[in-house]
Amino acid sequence: MKDIKLIIVDDHDLLREGICARLSDVPYIEIIAEGCNGLEAIDLCKRMIPDVLLLDISMPEMNGLEAAQKIMGLGLKTRILFLSIYDDNEYIQEALRIGASGFVLKDVSKPEMLNAIRSVAEGATYLGPKLAASLQNASGPQDSTQCVYGLTKREKQVLSLIAKGHLNKEIAYGLKISIRTVESHRSAIRDKTGGGNAAALAKIARDLGL
Repeated sequence: MKDIKLIIVDDHDLLREGICARLSDVPYIEIIAEGCNGLEAIDLCKRMIPDVLLLDISMPEMNGLEAAQKIMGLGLKTRILFLSIYDDNEYIQEALRIGASGFVLKDVSKPEMLNAIRSVAEGATYLGPKLAASLQNASGPQDSTQCVYGLTKREKQVLSLIAKGHLNKEIAYGLKISIRTVESHRSAIRDKTGGGNAAALAKIARDLGL
């Protein structure tokens, strides 16, 4: 996997240090800078253009939502992943409206944090299952299920075909990709969703409306 250049912005030193320690042994993540407020987030993104900005919401001088809106207006390739203690649907909806690529809570496990960072870096939108379920209850399934698990567009296509009972060879032929590529997508889908066999993946596909 290509290295993901990451910037972490949070006003709590202990939290930033903890995240850095948590990610220090991940070979494909390079933490290139840290900041403690929204103004620093904007400046760091302008100067260093990270692949992913891990951003808190509640910070001094300028909060994360305001900073994210300004960063999105710069037209950078940077994708924004919010990491917050707030699980309020209004915060999540506003973050997505601004153009953020994901939202996870600060008590997130290491595997889910890595999944979220990897997913948004690859172009997907990510909400943790707990947040997606909360958002779904508030606004309906169509608004949130596509964010669950951080599946890419191609992975959703593969998952849909798996759910219809197609074999890897048939999926490869239908999507005009190699069988090895299908196997790679299938492995990524299992890793992201926790699904095992075809029956489990089919149920996940149904839950997502695929």
